[in-house]
Order: sequence, then structure tokens, then C-alpha cells
Amino acid sequence: MKKALVFGAGGFAGGHLVNELVSNNYEVYGCSRYGKITDKRYAGAMVCDIMDVDRVKTVIAEVNPDYIINMAGISSVGLSWKIPQTTIDVNVVGPVNILETVKETNPDAHILFIGSSEEYAPKAEPISEVDRLDANNPYGISKVMLERLVSLYRDHYGMHVHYVRAFNHTGIGQADTFVVPSWCKQVAEISVSGKPGTIRVGNLNVARDFSDVRDVVRAYRMVLESDDCSQIYNICSGKAIYLEKILEFITSMSEQPVEIEVNQKLIRPVENDTIFGDHSKITKDLGWEPEIDLKDTIREMYEDFVSRKRS
Repeated sequence: MKKALVFGAGGFAGGHLVNELVSNNYEVYGCSRYGKITDKRYAGAMVCDIMDVDRVKTVIAEVNPDYIINMAGISSVGLSWKIPQTTIDVNVVGPVNILETVKETNPDAHILFIGSSEEYAPKAEPISEVDRLDANNPYGISKVMLERLVSLYRDHYGMHVHYVRAFNHTGIGQADTFVVPSWCKQVAEISVSGKPGTIRVGNLNVARDFSDVRDVVRAYRMVLESDDCSQIYNICSGKAIYLEKILEFITSMSEQPVEIEVNQKLIRPVENDTIFGDHSKITKDLGWEPEIDLKDTIREMYEDFVSRKRS
């Protein structure tokens, strides 16, 4: 059985990745910095902060994995503006701790690191993997730095290091500090309350490329299993949707009227107007393409919040 070690397994995408790996006959070991994970899906679970290089070494030595996936890190653009130095430390130095350990102890292991659409320069057309990188926020810059390090360790040290650039993804379990679950939660609370209410939003006049997290982690697994680690792949839906349209769909499910209030504190200092990707490369090379309709994803999220509010 293939043995996989997931750093950041306790997070949103990390948890969904574990489901994907287990359903494809992986023996999964999960790490979380917040405490030991108690979950029957795991062959083993442990506490590990990727900033603690000694702990990283211990965990990798104990598990001796065939595959390593790093899902740990700061993933919020908004948060990265508030803590830029910490963002760089966690998203760059933490992965280097993993790379250095694997280089010395597990050189045959395959490793996957997750980049972001925030690495790219703004573009009105679908963004491909060869388009210019020009990150304009601390989070995006940290990912550009990570990608260059991945290339160095792969090309210079001959390591099996894979890299993808993931565009926006969402689903059940995502923190309500992110836009789609935030709106689903607020509107669900209004609907269940039995009276009209107001939700507070940021800039609605931006378009983003959203995928279901389950499609995204399926792509991660397929990339990890591929023989050619020299290729970088976009993981995206290939469609741009304005946040205003997403909000309209969410509010349409409410049983109560919802008033929209723009909160200036929720608007980022710098923001790209439109970001959407081209997934033709991974579709051609690995046969991956998105399968789950975004409306179905959002409906599931909204209904989950309604159910929890009523319970």
C-alpha cells in the first residue's frame, strides 16, 4: 500500500485530500500543528509545526513516506497583508524544512507543494502556466518564492518535487473568513432567524475562478502520482464568475429578505479585477477536469450552515 504523509491535514483542503487519498488505497499519516488528529481514516496522526525543523525530521523518519503533501501554510490573501513576515516564514521557510529533510533522508519520496493563482500578473483572458508571474500581495509573493525553491531542489538536487498553482476553491468545511462560506453562513443565519437581515461584504466587482475542493484534491493526487515532476499545472475551473453573481445565488436561497451592505474594512488594499485559469495542460497530460458544478457546491455549503443553525 502507498504511504502518504500530509502536513496540514487538519485544515480545510487537507481534510478533503485525506478523503481522496484513503479512497484511492493510500495509507495516510496526518500532521496538524493544532493538536493530534483523532480520525479513523488515518494510519497515524501526530502534532507537527512545519516551522519546527527537528519535529519535521522526527515525523518523516517515523513515517518514512512514499509521498509527502504539504497543505500547511497561510492561505488567506487578506491575512497576509496583516502579517506579511509570518506569511513568508510559514509559506517559504516551512517548506524548506521539509525539502531539506527529504533531501537528506528520503530522496526517493515524491513531494507536492501547492502554489496559487495569486502568483500571476492580472490578465483578462484565461491564464496559462506560461503566463507572467507578478504577484501583488504578500501571499502571492510567498508562493512565487516557493515555486523557485521547488525548481531549485528538483533541478539541482534531483528531487521528485511537484508543484501546482491552485485557483480559488471552496466547499463544506472552509473557514468563514473566506468569502463564499462567510456569505453562506450569514445568509443562512438570516433565513433561519425568521426575519430580514443585513450581510456585510467587500468588493463585489471582481471575478474569480472557483472550483469544488473535491475536484481540486483529486487533481493533487493525480499530479502526485505522475512520473514527470518537471511540469507545473493550473488547477482551476476555466471560468470567471463575479462575486456579485455568487452573492445573488446565495441570497436567492434565503427564506427572508437580505440587505447588502458594503464594508470598506473588507476591501483589500490591492486586488486583481479578474483572475481565471486555463486547465487544458493538466487535462491533456493527466486527464483531469472539473466535474462538480459550482452551484451544487454552494448549495451544499448553504444547506450545511442552515442545518447546523437549526440543530
